[in-house]
Amino acid sequence: MTKDRLDKVLGNFGLGSRSDVKKEIHQGLVKVNGVVVKDPGFKVSLADEIVYYEETLIRKEFYYFMMNKAPDCITATEDPREKTVMDYLSERHRNMNLFPVGRLDKETEGLLLFTTDGTLGHYYTSPKHFVEKEYYAEISDSVTNEDILAFEKGVVLDDGYQTLPAKLAIPNLDFPNVVTVWLKEGKYRQIRRMFQSLGKEVTYLKRMKMGTLELDPSLPLGKYRELTIDEEVLLKQKTPIIQ
Repeated sequence: MTKDRLDKVLGNFGLGSRSDVKKEIHQGLVKVNGVVVKDPGFKVSLADEIVYYEETLIRKEFYYFMMNKAPDCITATEDPREKTVMDYLSERHRNMNLFPVGRLDKETEGLLLFTTDGTLGHYYTSPKHFVEKEYYAEISDSVTNEDILAFEKGVVLDDGYQTLPAKLAIPNLDFPNVVTVWLKEGKYRQIRRMFQSLGKEVTYLKRMKMGTLELDPSLPLGKYRELTIDEEVLLKQKTPIIQ
């Protein structure tokens, strides 16, 4: 089983900088398996119980969170001008080296995944894996069967690129401007640009699903939480590296 330095483990858990946690270790504020450890270089594994002050740390190899993204921020780890999704994380979680998986436009709401798992993050964003994402959308005009067929064939965007085939459905024919979209690629503002090519505008867009992982309907806008064990299983179902 892999072992890491105690100060590195505490730093990666978002408990402070390496220098901060070294001081706390030297002060005798950390226990490993019930014993005070004052050596920052002491090696620990996932099987070891670590108590920081009075908190028992629940350690994992990787961490996974879902956010219900708000429409007032961009999907980036930092930006000198714009508010980012990282601004919604607590200081502790910002210090955990979490990163957002893929992107949502500034105006788009919904499911956004954060993780420390680089391999899984790459799987979900790599075009060659064709991970399907599901969206709820409201459109400026009624959606027609011709629009549905156009999505099935692939829509030519404003830059000449023809999208891969996508699925478009009208769940309730009484509301033909409310649709569900399924994509297997993620070009810049793709859904909005697909409808623009068809002479229509997207007035509201929300991502509901990534692969088999669904947005928790009870998660308020702008809030986030760690995935449950069952959700982690769903997240990894289509990955080649299920732990």
